[in-house]
Amino acid sequence: MQKLKNTIPVYDLCSLSGKDDVFKDLIAQPFGSYLKEHPNLQLPHRHSFYHIVFFTKGNGYHTIDFEKFQVLAGQIYFMIPGQVHSWNFEGEVDGYIINFSERLFSSLLTNATYLEKYSFLRGVAIESICQLNDEDISEATKIFRKIVEDVSKQELKSYDVVCAWLIILFTLVQRSGAANGTLNTLLPNQIILYNYKKLIDKFYAEKRMPREYATMLYITPNHLNALCKDLLAKSAGELIRERILLEAKRLLINANQSISEIASQLNFSDNSHFTKFFKKSVGQTPEEFRKIIGTNRK
Repeated sequence: MQKLKNTIPVYDLCSLSGKDDVFKDLIAQPFGSYLKEHPNLQLPHRHSFYHIVFFTKGNGYHTIDFEKFQVLAGQIYFMIPGQVHSWNFEGEVDGYIINFSERLFSSLLTNATYLEKYSFLRGVAIESICQLNDEDISEATKIFRKIVEDVSKQELKSYDVVCAWLIILFTLVQRSGAANGTLNTLLPNQIILYNYKKLIDKFYAEKRMPREYATMLYITPNHLNALCKDLLAKSAGELIRERILLEAKRLLINANQSISEIASQLNFSDNSHFTKFFKKSVGQTPEEFRKIIGTNRK
């Protein structure tokens, strides 16, 4: 496990696999055995890689970026690097897990943003939960079994085959309509909104005004705000504040980092300003939120 200063635990593929083999950019195995090998992953943490879990049985819930989702057989969830999640299972849980790095497809695909075409791989928690029907459950199970089988062979010739199976899986889920996301092919206004969200992810701590992002998108602030309200029923400023709030929650998980340090990291002028912002959005002070999260982890 790699623990970074002033943040919650962040896991990379090497720390989880414990070996450097042919598939160093990918882990694929039955979920039950994975849980036994890594019981500490029940607690909130981040990954530096893409993460997929397909449940074939189980109960309880899991969280992605502080949103809670029920565990159901036939459910697949997808996570991108940087998101926070945890598990709280009841009884026996099984299925399949696949972890892969951003490098996995680099030698196969020339389009560096290819994975972003899939709505469930855009880093929005509610869009990453996919409930399959019986027919697609059967197909998905076959695909996961093939991937686990090919990875276990540790043959270099299987590398591209595994990538191909993953693309088939992504296409199956997107085509099934099981994802909570939108269209596979984005419309012009959706592309602008998507690019706006990507810019917020990159600059949320330093750029707080929608007009700064509008300039980078080559549109007017009024156009950006109207677009956000039309597609999301939110203002452009709300999206910035939501991203800052999400990062604040992620940072508050780590008890070793003070509230003042978090406020400074997020570029608030002082601790008081940060506390007022957080309480207005969450209804709790940062200290109260941290206490509740700590209690739920015990």
